[in-house]
This record gives sequence, C-alpha cells and structure tokens, in this order.
Amino acid sequence: MNTTLGGVGTPADSGLYSKILHWMNLEAELLDDRRERDWLEHMVSKSIVYQVPVRTTVERARGMGFLEQTFHLDERYGSLSSRILRNETGFAWAEDPPSRCRHFVSNVRAGQLVAGAVNVRSNILIYRTRQEQTSPQILSGERHDVLTLEGDALRLSKRLVLLDLTAIASHNLAFFF
Repeated sequence: MNTTLGGVGTPADSGLYSKILHWMNLEAELLDDRRERDWLEHMVSKSIVYQVPVRTTVERARGMGFLEQTFHLDERYGSLSSRILRNETGFAWAEDPPSRCRHFVSNVRAGQLVAGAVNVRSNILIYRTRQEQTSPQILSGERHDVLTLEGDALRLSKRLVLLDLTAIASHNLAFFF
C-alpha cells in the first residue's frame, strides 16, 4: 500500500478533469441519497479494491502510521454488493432507520489518463447523523482512487481511504466513503 504523499503525476487536461469532477459529484449525490445499488452497478468496476486501513499515531520519522495489513474495511465487488443487499432487506437493524450522511469532496487532484486509468486524490468529509442524536459523527480523510475508462464511462477500480482518525467512534461502518 502506497500511502506516501506524492502527486498524481502530470495533471489531467481540463476536459478529463471536468469529467472526473462530474463523476465525483454524482457519486456523492448517489451515496447521500442512499442509492448505493445505483452507485455500485453504474460507477464501480467489478474488479474494485476498496480499503480503509487502520491508522496509528507514530513519530514523524516512522511515516504516516497506516498499517499495511490491517483494515477497517477491505472490500471487493462481492462484499460491497452483499453489504448493499443486506441494507435493502428488513434485517439491517443497525441502519434502520438509516443514517443521514453528507459527503463533501474537495481538493480534487487528477493525473492524466494512462492505459485507460487515471489516478485521483481528493479530500473527503463525511457528516453523519443517526436517529435523534444531536451530535453528528464527522469523519475526514484523503481518498486515493483509480478510475478506469470502461466504454465511455469512468468506473472506480480502486479506493484507498486514509482517515485522519485513529479510532472511529461509531457502532457501525454501514456507509461508504
């Protein structure tokens, strides 16, 4: 897992960058509107690798503190589909009624399209409220995405979410980053 700070390479041209921004805004809208099935079927590649590594607090000289083999989430298309299917049943009690989430995506940096793939980095802020709670959960971090061109559409083929938190104060992770 490459969690070192570094750019995405040569910046994307304005046409590709505009397409990527549109893709990211649509993704946030689908997730905020709880249209996870549409997100998975229309925006995610069947070869997806979706990971959220655990972060620890370490001295500056020891790097960013992300564990190489320990994850809050380590998903593939099948497991993402199973999570969504479970939420669509009447048995997802931890998320019934569902949380209200808002995805704020900013600081989007995109490289050029190389061999049908583009590296994209962005910052994410997720604002989540549950039931009648008055204190929201706020999660922030950086996403390292690889978007692939499948036909005329961009699809998410890899997502690495580097959270700023070392401990997630949540009873579940039933939402998507």
